[in-house]
Amino acid sequence: MIMHFQWYEKKNNWLRKEWAFSFYFKGSYYNGVYFKDGSIKWEGEQLPSNDKENITTQVHDLVLYHIFEDHTPPV
Repeated sequence: MIMHFQWYEKKNNWLRKEWAFSFYFKGSYYNGVYFKDGSIKWEGEQLPSNDKENITTQVHDLVLYHIFEDHTPPV
């Protein structure tokens, strides 16, 4: 399970959008960059190969939830 997921906007211009993210998984710290096309560039420590697909899906879902969905209350 991903814990303490954090993100921030790294680049936002009309050509490119990027978000940096980080989280803990099984007591280890992981981070990377999420690109607008849905690709992920992992930085630092690499995820175990047997968990990578599952964690990549979770990161994708979290980014979509936090960045692309509107969470402002209706007026």
